[in-house]
Amino acid sequence: MKADNQKIDKMPGIKLFDGEKLLVIISMLGFGLAVGIAVYIGLYGAIIFPEGDLGRAFSFNAAIALFILSIAAILPIAGLSTRKRAAIRWTFTLTTLYAYAVETIQHFRGINPRFTRAGSAIDSIAGTLFGLDSLLIIIVTVLLAIPFYRKRQTNERPLLVLGIRYALFSTIIAFASGIWMIALQGRYTGEAGNLIVLHGLSFHALQALTLLGWLSERAYTCRRHALRRIHFGGFAWTLSIVLIGLQTALGCSVFELTVLPLLSGAMLLIWLVIFVAVAFKLLRPKPVSANPSSHRN
Repeated sequence: MKADNQKIDKMPGIKLFDGEKLLVIISMLGFGLAVGIAVYIGLYGAIIFPEGDLGRAFSFNAAIALFILSIAAILPIAGLSTRKRAAIRWTFTLTTLYAYAVETIQHFRGINPRFTRAGSAIDSIAGTLFGLDSLLIIIVTVLLAIPFYRKRQTNERPLLVLGIRYALFSTIIAFASGIWMIALQGRYTGEAGNLIVLHGLSFHALQALTLLGWLSERAYTCRRHALRRIHFGGFAWTLSIVLIGLQTALGCSVFELTVLPLLSGAMLLIWLVIFVAVAFKLLRPKPVSANPSSHRN
């Protein structure tokens, strides 16, 4: 118990993004594509007949770029061997490049990149490969997640790893909603259910919950309190997306003022309060120590 109450004042040597320059570059490419598409939309509009919608290409490229940037951050923390880490890095690189290409080129051609009805046989094949590409991304992400749930993985940076565990669990829910959309060949279910809300919010856990763990280990608070904050914040976020999933499965909008959306919003508010509290704890002036600690990312 004494160890749990001591302050967290020393960062281990494992660093976020360490050795993952390639994935960062791939991420920046996606953001660049999104910016370019946004400029084009501003000049010429988003719709390209018969099926193209550049608004979807913009959001897709920005979203996958943010996802890959998050993967680049946590990959060094996974404790993988050099060979396994390289395999995951290159798989993400190649699958992401294909996704960028198909999503962007097809929408500019006026073709739905996934479920085209106006395209040729080649377009249909490209869409099928796009589905397989997405499936491969899911498989590799699950393989990356496994090491974070091993007990030994908590020895280096326990607070950060705890946040990543919650984040990756939410990411699996995001993938499940993606498979759901593939099965439906669209994002809508029932009268007003929209799976894209569940899909997007679940993916954003990779940033929200990982960042909560990262801030907590730097906030000079006792470990027991820090672990409690991460558990409460991670559970609140997870419960929120589960409630959104239930609302969507019922075919209802998540923006209507009914019990499930209100409870989901309350859970997100709890996460936000915890996140802000940790951030203020970090920014608060700290007493001068005789042995100042060195912070590393």
